[in-house]
Amino acid sequence: MTVTPREYISQIDKSANYIRGIIGSAEIPGICTVLGSGLSPLADHCEDKITVPYADIPGFPISTVEGHEGKLIIGTLEGKRVFMMSGRFHAYEGYGTDVCTFYVRVMSKLGVKTLILTNAAGGISPELKPPELMIITDHIGFFCISPLIGPNLDEFGVRFPDQSEVYDSEYVSLLEDKAREAGIRIHKGVYAYCKGPQYETPAEIRALKLWGADAVGMSTVPEAIVAAHCGMRTAAVSCITNFAAGLNSGKLSHPEVMMNAARASDDSCRLVKLFISSLN
Repeated sequence: MTVTPREYISQIDKSANYIRGIIGSAEIPGICTVLGSGLSPLADHCEDKITVPYADIPGFPISTVEGHEGKLIIGTLEGKRVFMMSGRFHAYEGYGTDVCTFYVRVMSKLGVKTLILTNAAGGISPELKPPELMIITDHIGFFCISPLIGPNLDEFGVRFPDQSEVYDSEYVSLLEDKAREAGIRIHKGVYAYCKGPQYETPAEIRALKLWGADAVGMSTVPEAIVAAHCGMRTAAVSCITNFAAGLNSGKLSHPEVMMNAARASDDSCRLVKLFISSLN
């Protein structure tokens, strides 16, 4: 943590209070969705929309990656009040994991109980082909600098939080059911975190496969860890935007990732909408 716990919590409070002021007398959402690569069109389906640039929110970092707009959207989707994070923060941008996960703490402070994480990922399992979707059931975070390092923030959670079910099993089943109802080809699997920004080597992918990883990416795990620490229920979906290194001919590139994320956009948006509409 780059600031003292007292300073960090003060920043969280300032951000939360600023957002409350923007919302005013309207209902504060209980759901937060992170719009990963290809999911930004979901914001167009939001009603009564308020858009707040991250730069206007006290304490918020700035998203610097192409495809991450850097805006907080507040509104109604499928009859539910929601926050949408249009853009997230990554360690490879130079941020510590405490900064990457700052927004999760703010959402928890505001009373959010459900976090929906989406991302672009490289497929490791031979069953995964771009641009299909994978529900994350578990993760491998050996390469993730824990966002919980440092003095424990007792008001959010315990010092040693259990990680047996970071991704809520009921939410996994609900996502699977909704995908099948909608005719969306869906997979379930384990997501491995690597810091980036370079793509993984073929040798690293072979090692991750031996460990049981089905897909690999550069986000989500720090956020999911903090959400679990805060007692939030988390659902997560990866869009498989490329074959991982060494599993296909050709070089990996960000344009390929963006292209396949766009190809999967309709299915991604439909699945998240159906999932949100089914939440109590």
